[in-house]
Amino acid sequence: MSANRDSAQKRASAPLTDFERPSVAVDTAVLTVADGALCVVLVPNAEGWRLPGTFVHAGETLALAVLRSLRQKAGIEGVHPRQLHVFDAPHRDDRGWVMSVAHLVTVPAASVADTVLAGSTVLTPWHDAHDAHDLVCDHAQILRMAVETLRQSYRTHADPDRLLGTEFTLYELLRLHETIAGERLGKDTFRRHMRDQLVETDSHRPGVVGKPATLFRHGSS
Repeated sequence: MSANRDSAQKRASAPLTDFERPSVAVDTAVLTVADGALCVVLVPNAEGWRLPGTFVHAGETLALAVLRSLRQKAGIEGVHPRQLHVFDAPHRDDRGWVMSVAHLVTVPAASVADTVLAGSTVLTPWHDAHDAHDLVCDHAQILRMAVETLRQSYRTHADPDRLLGTEFTLYELLRLHETIAGERLGKDTFRRHMRDQLVETDSHRPGVVGKPATLFRHGSS
């Protein structure tokens, strides 16, 4: 017992440089809904397509590493990443022992064009999230988790990530939620569930057929 205790004390007092450690990276699934499809940012590398990511620099927080990678590799700025999960399988990366802290970012479709027009030298490469193949490492798993996380939040709340504009019709809201859910939703049930979360305005959107549709805004919650 004494020998085991002495060994444990020696390990506890040993400098950190005596221990093998993984590299730490961040990888981010950036999602939007555009042209009726759920889209994700993918960037190319030598092995195929991947989510934008980077290794965390010394003295850098995870959030700052995410923002840096999105700015440099996808021309995206002004976003608020949220952590999803730590992917720590020892052999997940062929380059060595790399732990990745996965993040999710959502971007309104209206800002997609603004990203490219803002003078960035990087063209934001959007892809259909359901048609993303040949991703490196475990990025397909990260993407699936990001999509499911987004779906969970949209099941109970009316556009919680504010992907629509300031004002929108109930039909536009329904189409957004259907695109994220990946399935058709009951129109009447959806309206009853979401209506109390919205603020009705005095404005209307002219319709091609029928009377103009009432415009709504997000509630204060």
